[in-house]
Amino acid sequence: MFLIRRALMLAALAAPTVPVSAAPVAARAAAPPTTATVITCTNPASGATWQLRIDLRHATVDANPATISADEISWRDARDGGNNTLDRKTGALTIIVASSTGGFERQDRCRMPP
Repeated sequence: MFLIRRALMLAALAAPTVPVSAAPVAARAAAPPTTATVITCTNPASGATWQLRIDLRHATVDANPATISADEISWRDARDGGNNTLDRKTGALTIIVASSTGGFERQDRCRMPP
């Protein structure tokens, strides 16, 4: 009797376990689609390039609040304090950075999506 009980216990311990999911795979919510557009900009004087992440739904550029119209997108960059204006038709990007010595203005180019 003792051997049979022990054999049944060992068999129960050796039985494969099946994980139980909280929800069926088909019922799980899919990740929401991204609303951001990433564009590449170039400084024509130096050739340096960087990317801007524009989210029209949330009205942000690189997570900075933006004013968006049919013609342009304007925002203040919290990192350098620059005031930026992007022409949505031509891709011209004007950056104005103020400083105690007068600041500067820079004209760059961005490749706009079709």
